[in-house]
Amino acid sequence: MEQLIQSFKVRTAGIVDRFKKEISSVRTNRPSASFVEDIKVTYYDQTMPLNQVGSVGITPPREIHIQVWDKAATAAVVKAIESSSLGLTPSVEGNVVRLFLPELSEERREEFVRHVKKISEQHRIELRHARDEANKEIKKKEEDGELTEDEKFKVKEEVQKVVDETNKAIETALEGKIHEIKE
Repeated sequence: MEQLIQSFKVRTAGIVDRFKKEISSVRTNRPSASFVEDIKVTYYDQTMPLNQVGSVGITPPREIHIQVWDKAATAAVVKAIESSSLGLTPSVEGNVVRLFLPELSEERREEFVRHVKKISEQHRIELRHARDEANKEIKKKEEDGELTEDEKFKVKEEVQKVVDETNKAIETALEGKIHEIKE
């Protein structure tokens, strides 16, 4: 049963990691390399993330600059940024692409807050599905005689404890992101 709990912990840790990665790409008033580094750039008939054709840097207070390694790729980077959902207009200086992030309006901030809450709910649903699967496996093991009834309740309690910890981690990350958006 220890193996079941360990695999469940690994699965829930993956859920939290995916959640954190997904909300890191949601825009705040502070620039972040994660806004642009996963934008897909088509270069020499290959599609790759932007961070594989150049290095992404931040210039405070609200500028992102991309140092493109191959000057020929600059046009592909600009095209990828313009066609992304960021709504930013890049400016080019040699092989450096600059993005200026405008101040977020209150309406836009609320929209981003709703978006990250929606993302958190999707990950919580995924967590509940994982818990249900673990509970079904526990029930099956009890029916097969591998677990006693007392062991079943003990393992289910452990699974619920992991779910509670994971929900707390998601909530903490969500609150941090909402705070960043509202700054």
